[in-house]
Amino acid sequence: MDGKKCSVWMFLPLVFTLFTSAGLWIVYFIAVEDDKILPLNSAARKSGGKHAPYISFAGDDPPASCVFSQVLNMAAFLALVVAVLRFIQLKPKVLNPWLNISGLVALCLASFGMTLLGNFQLTNDEEIHNVGTSLTFGFGTLTCWIQAALTLKVNIKNEGRKVGIPRVILSAVITLCVVLYFILMAQDIHMYAARVQWGLVMCFLSYFGTLAVEFRHYRYEIVCSEYQENFLSFSESLSEASEYQTDQV
Repeated sequence: MDGKKCSVWMFLPLVFTLFTSAGLWIVYFIAVEDDKILPLNSAARKSGGKHAPYISFAGDDPPASCVFSQVLNMAAFLALVVAVLRFIQLKPKVLNPWLNISGLVALCLASFGMTLLGNFQLTNDEEIHNVGTSLTFGFGTLTCWIQAALTLKVNIKNEGRKVGIPRVILSAVITLCVVLYFILMAQDIHMYAARVQWGLVMCFLSYFGTLAVEFRHYRYEIVCSEYQENFLSFSESLSEASEYQTDQV
């Protein structure tokens, strides 16, 4: 691909990052406006019926819950598409495929966790909601480390170190946030835990936005061709060339 041009596929990770970030902040502001949660800059631990500003509490009651479900469902779909395209991108470049397959499986499980988070609100089904949290944060963190390793290993367009080192740093920050989040939760320090959670999610989204760097070098096509049960000879293939069409998207 011409170095002066970028593939339109680079916008997919950026749309995922920007759409999901904007959607979650809309959920937060709706919940604050409806007095369901405390603002993130609040010094109080609790005030009346208000909860600490965890993302799950922000998206727990309508109308915020409706937006929350829609945002996470769309985010899960986009993350799944990114996972598949990233796997296809690296498949011919990785000699031992287990790491690439692990990255695909981990991100698919994290995407599934997002659907559980979005569709099973905390007060409606806490157990399933917590399973979704564990899948999203656990396999999401694993995905970050795997993709950082693949970035350095594959070194697409000699940009491996330039992109890989920031991803290693982001992966370390994400891991630290996950550990700190659960420690603060266990000690009932909820305001700080909620702030860490928001920082963690923004780091996750920023990380996946960096995939635009590699996606800008690639074009993906879907090829649709007519199925033929029997193989044709070369002469037969030429005679039917006018009837055989291939559509590309």
